Amino acid sequence: MSDGGTPVIRASELGQHAFCARSWWLARVQGCPSAHSHELSRGREAHQTHGRGVLSYQLLLGLVRVLLLVAGLAAALGAYSFIRGL
Repeated sequence: MSDGGTPVIRASELGQHAFCARSWWLARVQGCPSAHSHELSRGREAHQTHGRGVLSYQLLLGLVRVLLLVAGLAAALGAYSFIRGL
């Protein structure tokens, strides 16, 4: 449930419902635990690990862009100083 009392259906639930509506109903409505909880937790861990990798990549890409901008500005300033010095 969301904070307002409205139920929230996650994308993974839509996939579960599409694969087996009865399984979704048993888990969502009846509250029956999945017989595959170990596999589900391993999948969650794998997604979290992947998500951390993607975040690290995005942060490094941002750092590379900033460093390239600084290098470009330094090169432009160096060229300007060289031309002015002649």
